[in-house]
Amino acid sequence: MDSLKPWYLSRTVWASLVAITASLAGLLGFPIEDGETDALVDGFVQAVVALASLFALFGRLVARARIG
Repeated sequence: MDSLKPWYLSRTVWASLVAITASLAGLLGFPIEDGETDALVDGFVQAVVALASLFALFGRLVARARIG
């Protein structure tokens, strides 16, 4: 990994931003119609965070350039 690339081209950065946004949405009580709102929000946020974290890990493992 000797080459540099802009931060906005990093899959790791974007996956991390998705994880942060999903976590904040859960903390702010993102409204969901029909059903148990709290359970749906918690489940959704947990699923998104888990997927984003896996994507971030995958992105870093297959990265070919350092973030500059």
